Amino acid sequence: MPSLIDLRRRIRSVKNTQQVTKAMKMVSAAKLRRAQDRTIAARPYVTMFRQMLSDVAAAAAGDERISAHPLLARRPEKRILLAVLTADRGLAGAFNSNLIRTAQQFIHDHADAEVSLFTLGRKGRDFFRKRQATMVGERMGISQSAAYSEAAEIAADIRRRVEKDEIDAVYLLYNEFKSVIAQRLTVTHVLPIEIQERANPPDYIFEQPPEQLLNSLLPRYVEIAVYQAMLESAAAEHAARMTAMEAATTNAGEMIGKLTLHMNRVRQASITKELIEVVSGAAAQT
Repeated sequence: MPSLIDLRRRIRSVKNTQQVTKAMKMVSAAKLRRAQDRTIAARPYVTMFRQMLSDVAAAAAGDERISAHPLLARRPEKRILLAVLTADRGLAGAFNSNLIRTAQQFIHDHADAEVSLFTLGRKGRDFFRKRQATMVGERMGISQSAAYSEAAEIAADIRRRVEKDEIDAVYLLYNEFKSVIAQRLTVTHVLPIEIQERANPPDYIFEQPPEQLLNSLLPRYVEIAVYQAMLESAAAEHAARMTAMEAATTNAGEMIGKLTLHMNRVRQASITKELIEVVSGAAAQT
């Protein structure tokens, strides 16, 4: 049975841990509000941009030069690039482990293709580096800043690989923010860009060649796709960490209550034992 000193030491240790988890929960809650606002504000723009790009590409589909564009040309997916967005830190529940597990399943499902990884986040990089996976790029600190300039640099790197015919398809794997307690694992096909056909496409009158217009829109589309994934992942990470730290704080409180109750029982038993010894000693002297 633990002594009173051991129980007090354990209670003090759990209380210190509880203070840390409570502080981390409050920090994540403050960051979540900003990240959530940015994510929700970006969604309408992303949706409208994709629709506009699809309409322009569909209206100019008769041009053979457009269909042969490296970002639109479809070919057998023998060389795939998977960009995995994880966190740089843990203590976020199953946020990172679910992403890594899904990435492993993606590689298994595409065993007949050569899958390369572009890791955005320290946790994903460390995991796949130890397992000697094929990695073509890595970035850290994405979830902390989620800046458009970083998304543009990453998109430019990915786009160059496609234009140089180094890879055939690009996928993004990230956690989509749904609510504070729910995130959805999402695998998005980014390149080559899929043009959605519409029953009544708009009739555009181009003031410049369609090829020139798409050459400006297609790179921007890749940047926006990466940027949206970064925003969604950042908001989902803060939500997951806040939920995990709240649960840890609650569990620490329950453990403190149990340890305190056990300590009181031990102390009561010790006092009772000392009283019995005093009474027995007094009775023996009479």
